Amino acid sequence: MDIIEYHRTLCPQRPVFLEKYLSLPLLKRLDGVGLLCGTDWTPLYHNQFFYSRLDHSIGTALILWNFTHDKAVTIAGLLHDVSTPAFSHVGDFRRGDVLQQEATEDGNRQLVDTDAALNMLLLNDGLDARAVDDYHRYPLADNELPGLCADRLEYMFPSGMILNGSWDMESFKKAYADIIVCMNEAGQPELGFADVQTAEDYCRRCCDVGLVLQHNENKLALSLMGKILDSALACRIIKEADVYKKSEEELISLFDHAAEHPRNGDELTFAAYVRTFRTMDHILHTDTQQPDCFCVSLDVKKRYIDPLVADTPAAPAAKDGTLPAGRRVSTVSDTARHTVQHFLSYKDTAWGCVPLAKA
Repeated sequence: MDIIEYHRTLCPQRPVFLEKYLSLPLLKRLDGVGLLCGTDWTPLYHNQFFYSRLDHSIGTALILWNFTHDKAVTIAGLLHDVSTPAFSHVGDFRRGDVLQQEATEDGNRQLVDTDAALNMLLLNDGLDARAVDDYHRYPLADNELPGLCADRLEYMFPSGMILNGSWDMESFKKAYADIIVCMNEAGQPELGFADVQTAEDYCRRCCDVGLVLQHNENKLALSLMGKILDSALACRIIKEADVYKKSEEELISLFDHAAEHPRNGDELTFAAYVRTFRTMDHILHTDTQQPDCFCVSLDVKKRYIDPLVADTPAAPAAKDGTLPAGRRVSTVSDTARHTVQHFLSYKDTAWGCVPLAKA
C-alpha cells in the first residue's frame, strides 16, 4: 500500500496545523510500534507491509478533520494511542485484558496532560490538554462496538490489506467515498454509509478481518510475545520502561541476541519462547492442551462493525445541520445480518498449540 496515497484519500486537504505535532517525541515513538501487535516479527504471519501506530494515528486524525474540520477532535484522534507500548495490544494480553483490550490506554491522559512541548503547541492553537486528552468524549472518534468511528474505520483498512487481502486500494476508495455522518440509535453522530450495498460489502470485509483476529494463531502469537516480554524482564534483558522507549525492531534484535547463549533455567525458558516465536510457521488446532508445546485457550475481543446506513439516499447534513437517521445494516439487509451472525457464532478449536523450540 502506498501510505501517502492512502492518507491523501482519507483527507485530500491535509491540515497544515497538524504537521508541527508530528515532530513531538510523544508521537514519533509510535513510528516504531506496529499496528498489528507483533505479528510483523514471526513467520506465522505473512504481513504485506509494516504499518505503524503513528501511521494509524495520522490516519485517524485525517478522517476526523475530513468529516468535522474541528481542531480539538482531530488532535484528540492524533493523540489517542500515545500510551501504546511496543507490540501494541500484547500489553493488554500481559495484563489479562483480552476481552476489552483497553488497558494500554490507561496512561494516555496523563501523558497528554503533562507533556510540556505538546501543551505549548496546543496553546498556540487556542486549545488546552483537557480538550484533546480523551478521544472517547468525541463520538466520531470513538464509540462502542459494533459502531463505526474514525479509529475503527482507519485500522480496519490497513489491517485487511496487510493480513489477508480483505481490502485493497480500489475497494477502500469505493467504501470511503460512500461514508457520511449519520445519527445513530442513541442520538449520537456516527460514521455510516449512504448506500446499502456498500454498507453490506464493508460489513463483510471487516468481518473477514475480524475473523483473522479470532483465530488461535492470533491469540497464540500475542500471548507468546507477552511471555517473551515477561521473561525478558525476569532475566533483566530489558526494563519495563523499554517497551515505551525502544522500537519493536530494537527489542526483537535484543531478544534474538539474548536467546543465542542462554546460561540458566530462566534464560533457557526465554530462549525457547523467542526461538519458537521467530521460527513458527503453523500451529496445532486441538481440543486438548498438548505436551511440550506453548498452548493457549482464550476468548478475545470480537472486532467487527455493523455500520449504519442512512434511511434516506445520500444526504449529508441538511442546511440546518440535521443529520440523516441511520439504521444498522444488519437490520435492513439479510446479507449483512447473516454476515454478522456468522462472525459472532465463529469459534476456533479449544486450544491452539505450537511445539516449543529447543533453547
